[in-house]
Amino acid sequence: MHAFSHGTTAAPTATAVVPPRLALPVIEAEFPRRLHPYWPRLQEKTRTWLLEKRLMPADKVEEYADGLRYTDLMAGYYLGAPDAVLQAIADYSAWFFVWDDRHDRDIVHDRPAAWRRLRRHLHTALDSPADHLHHRDTLVAGFSDSVLRLYAFLPQTWNDRFARHFHEVIEAYDREFHNRIRGIVPGVEEYLALRRLTFAHWIWTDLLEPSAGCELPDTVRKHPAYRRAALLSQEFAAWYNDLCSLPKELAGNEVHNLGISLVTHEGLTLDEAIDEVRRRVEECVSEFLAVEQDVIRLADTLADGTVRGKELSGAVRTHVANMRNWFSSVYWFHHESGRYRVESWADRSTPPYVNNETAGDA
Repeated sequence: MHAFSHGTTAAPTATAVVPPRLALPVIEAEFPRRLHPYWPRLQEKTRTWLLEKRLMPADKVEEYADGLRYTDLMAGYYLGAPDAVLQAIADYSAWFFVWDDRHDRDIVHDRPAAWRRLRRHLHTALDSPADHLHHRDTLVAGFSDSVLRLYAFLPQTWNDRFARHFHEVIEAYDREFHNRIRGIVPGVEEYLALRRLTFAHWIWTDLLEPSAGCELPDTVRKHPAYRRAALLSQEFAAWYNDLCSLPKELAGNEVHNLGISLVTHEGLTLDEAIDEVRRRVEECVSEFLAVEQDVIRLADTLADGTVRGKELSGAVRTHVANMRNWFSSVYWFHHESGRYRVESWADRSTPPYVNNETAGDA
């Protein structure tokens, strides 16, 4: 897997070395990288939050947190967000990565009872986060803190939608848990549908709204052009992640990756599967460039001379610009974050930044 070797970078604006097989010239040429000006403070405060909430051991925060570049990813996406909103999103995003790692370790160490308990607590905390700020499981307490902060920015209708979408994400993680425990590789279409949930497509899209300070009505959110642009930006991210994380997941005997589904169910060789995932990723880019113009035209039609029309038009323009930013942010994140540098790990199947304790379900 030499083609997947990674270079290093010292700063979020530095140019990472991108392996040729993962390079997308269109992203580098047409999707300029931008970072929210709050980024340096964001990184510092999220690192502190991870320590205060005990979501990662202190030694791992010290050694790995900045290099994982979780805050870079969010600072490159939600441009224009008020600092408090971006901080809440970045902390939630960092929590999400830690949760993903806990889920992985529960599978690796065969802890179904622990996973069932966590799943139940997360569902409950999502509906009443204020009641779970001091939960004995630090992952539940950290989740409650981040969600409660996110719930403060827009009306209850947005909160209810966010909760509905994240309940679906939790259940998708449960399906992935059982697939992996049983060694079941989902078929391609089944995988693609599940991936939209495990990657939390609609959560990251929902968070565009507090970033712009405006909840969108259903007529806008469900407009075909807006919905397609949002989906394409997220599909790009999920499938590019599959492309970049394939060596890590093969080393860990993973079953949830588009490339693995293509090999298992479509009879492709590994090289053919990599090419096919790349083709799908490139199609997301080209389709987005086309539908982006339709969203801009939608924004124009919303500007009907009223105050509300002006607000909605401006919000939609901000959203589609940030959907565009998501492409470059995701792309560079994968080549700068230590999360995907399996070649540098002592054990390619065990990320060094996780708590790999093997305690049972107690």
